[in-house]
Amino acid sequence: MAGHDHIQGSIDAPLALVEYGDFQCPYCGEAHAIVKAIQERLGDRLCFAFRHFPLPMHPYAEHAAEAAEAAGAQGRFWEMHDLLFENQDALEDNDLAQYAANLGLDATRLMGEVLKGAHAARVGQDVRSGTKNGVEGTPTFFVNGEAYDGEPSVSGLVAVLMGGSV
Repeated sequence: MAGHDHIQGSIDAPLALVEYGDFQCPYCGEAHAIVKAIQERLGDRLCFAFRHFPLPMHPYAEHAAEAAEAAGAQGRFWEMHDLLFENQDALEDNDLAQYAANLGLDATRLMGEVLKGAHAARVGQDVRSGTKNGVEGTPTFFVNGEAYDGEPSVSGLVAVLMGGSV
């Protein structure tokens, strides 16, 4: 997870949760709240990584992913990540520019990068990684390096993180 991934928590934390997600996916929106609850419950014992997996049937997902990366280039990936999940019904380019401005980012720069595809390769790396690891839909979770096949829930994911079976 080190280097490439956007992480919250210490890379040395004993528990690791990776999500492949799509900002336009309603199930990922539900999973966002679940992940927040897990982070609150496990605190500094958890390292969480988010990887992009925009699905082709979601017309705004790719630009949303690239906007998150462009926000990351300005030091605000996680703030944009949260805004995108909290506003899934408004992910058109003008919405992305407004979120950038709301976060105090250079919205012109951010949208210029999105429209040029400046971060498309980075998003594509996550998609290729997901495909290689068997990801077919979103959200897909990996718990301590193993694919999680259950329904995303706080209790289910915590149980597996704490040593239950995947």
